[in-house]
Amino acid sequence: MSAAVQRRMLSKEDEAKAAGDEVEVRREDQDKINRFSRLHQREIVIEDELKAKHKEKEDLEDVSNELELVDEDEKIPYKIGDGFVSLPLSEVQQRLTATTEQIEEEVTALEEKLTTIREEQTQLKVELYARFGRSINLET
Repeated sequence: MSAAVQRRMLSKEDEAKAAGDEVEVRREDQDKINRFSRLHQREIVIEDELKAKHKEKEDLEDVSNELELVDEDEKIPYKIGDGFVSLPLSEVQQRLTATTEQIEEEVTALEEKLTTIREEQTQLKVELYARFGRSINLET
């Protein structure tokens, strides 16, 4: 056997000790484990949404900076749905500001959800580690 495989295998003593330390998984324990798993998946989705919102906000700020170089009289193509409409510079800037503020509100809401999820995960970790010790791995 290779050295890497030998390091992973438990000795007979460790195996006996681990078997003696096994804790029965009750229905409520399984519910907590399932809840933790669902929260973890939701956390991943929200983190991805947050990244997308930050990127979108950054892009809008770049566009806003570019618009500062444009003449006041010039019409600016502005995307609405799938099409573009030519609008005056001032209206485009107002729309960009409104969209940026909306994104900031969405980011705040997502961050609050993420905080709530992480707090609940922490509580579940405490309860599950107290019950199962090292025989459960909840590190994500």
